[in-house]
Amino acid sequence: MWDGAFYRVQRDGYGMCFVPDAGVPLDEIDDVDMWVTFDDGQRWSGTICTLDVVRRAMDRWQQTGECLGGRYFYDWDGLIVRDRGLPGMIEVIDDLVRSGDYTCVFREVETEH
Repeated sequence: MWDGAFYRVQRDGYGMCFVPDAGVPLDEIDDVDMWVTFDDGQRWSGTICTLDVVRRAMDRWQQTGECLGGRYFYDWDGLIVRDRGLPGMIEVIDDLVRSGDYTCVFREVETEH
């Protein structure tokens, strides 16, 4: 559900908060900052983008010379997904939470009390 500029999804025990670009339909989002917040106050942040976003950046860097002329890509708290759209990204986050792998993918931020 929308909460101002944020799109929030609530699950049993945790929630997700996304900051999508204004005016982009949810099923067309290909790059978004987000947080996962657990009921115990833990908060994890990350950026989710598609393979196409990575490819476009690397192609652009070939011209600008960044990242050794587009030969590599890195993102400290980034998650790369195959397909665009918030519904699929939400499904991926749910899987990461179920498996516990979110701790390897996202960055822990200060716990809320």
